[in-house]
Amino acid sequence: MTTLRQNFIRELVIRGMAPKTQEAYVRAVRDLALYYGKGPDLITDDQIKDYLVHLAEGKKLARSSVNVAVNGMRAFYEWVLKRDCEHLKRTIPHCHKAIRRPRVYSIEELERLFTFGCVHPKHRAFLMTVYGGGLRLGEACRLKPSQIDSARMQIRIEDGKGHKDRYTVLSPRLLQELRDYYRMFRPKSWLFFGRDPNQPLPAATGQKIFYTAQERAGLPDRGGIHSLRHSFATHLLESSVEITIVQRLLGHTSLSTTSVYLHVRQERLAQIQSPLQLLQLSSHSQLSQA
Repeated sequence: MTTLRQNFIRELVIRGMAPKTQEAYVRAVRDLALYYGKGPDLITDDQIKDYLVHLAEGKKLARSSVNVAVNGMRAFYEWVLKRDCEHLKRTIPHCHKAIRRPRVYSIEELERLFTFGCVHPKHRAFLMTVYGGGLRLGEACRLKPSQIDSARMQIRIEDGKGHKDRYTVLSPRLLQELRDYYRMFRPKSWLFFGRDPNQPLPAATGQKIFYTAQERAGLPDRGGIHSLRHSFATHLLESSVEITIVQRLLGHTSLSTTSVYLHVRQERLAQIQSPLQLLQLSSHSQLSQA
């Protein structure tokens, strides 16, 4: 391992970056160096820009993936090579991300998912927990029985995204489902475990559980298991829950992140009447006869 990489990893660690973030940032700088066949400290600003064009147009990476590389390179050049932050923002700009509205399931579709899609009681309890608490996949996989607070009717999320703890709602229906599940499987270290009872459910297994249930229920794919979290947020807002409360339940730092859920579902759109219908107008044929 080179000295530059060691120093970069040290900077990432002392800033509390998550292991996956560390891995992505180190990979971004490593790939840049491999592309030019020389150390990242010898690469010019113009070469960095050309490399970003290569990622976007040559490799056809999504804008979000390009921005991860941008973040990694900015961090390296600022923290390790001590280059000016404002200069880096001009040299290594972010891509403007397209605004994509989250795709969600209707209440009726979720009833089908939990009723007909989930044959195994463990799978049903797991997916109901993801939706019922608005959890991320990793948060649900790493839940512990002690995080289910039945006295306060809350679920405590520990070390969520950004190393933040938070509380989210625990509905009576979900609590009953989890109690039935607990009596059947007696989980110990982890609420939802994999083949090894002492290890949490792997994220890939959690995603597979969702896709299997979705296919069995005959539902369209709306973005994997994360669509359950999207549905949780959207349904709360449609039920007139304040957006600031939804923000806290989801663990969003910025309200602008939560505001992406302020969209109208197709089912609701079909119920909305155009204000044109409120106008008392004569028809064209009536005007012609007049």
